[in-house]
Amino acid sequence: MRLTLCHPQILYNTETWCLTATQAKRLKVFEMACLRKIEGVTRRDRIRNEEIYRRVGMNRDILSRIQQRRLRYFGHVSRMQDRGQRCRGRPKERWIDTIRSDCEEMNMNLQEALHHAEDRTSWRRCIGRLLTRASASPRQ
Repeated sequence: MRLTLCHPQILYNTETWCLTATQAKRLKVFEMACLRKIEGVTRRDRIRNEEIYRRVGMNRDILSRIQQRRLRYFGHVSRMQDRGQRCRGRPKERWIDTIRSDCEEMNMNLQEALHHAEDRTSWRRCIGRLLTRASASPRQ
């Protein structure tokens, strides 16, 4: 119940994030701290993260949720007609670079992803397959 209130604040605007490995790790640590608090257990209880996920009924971690939102937004942006100019300044890793690495995890290149993203139902199916694989083996 409390997790439902927490996720929207954590995931706000994650569609445009370019996470570093350190930031991703911090997000996972924060998520697990919240889940342990909800379950009323501490790290001293030595309960594995997978067990905590099972207890709260979650099948995906925060990083796979962020990836899903980023890819869904990519599908939306790729269907847009106007390809506007970028503003001055940019992050060290561009958003499209993050999308490319997400596509590699789905075993496709950016052109294939653009082709699938043209059809919303096909794109959602592709993203759903990725998340099914992610729930089978949580990220480390």
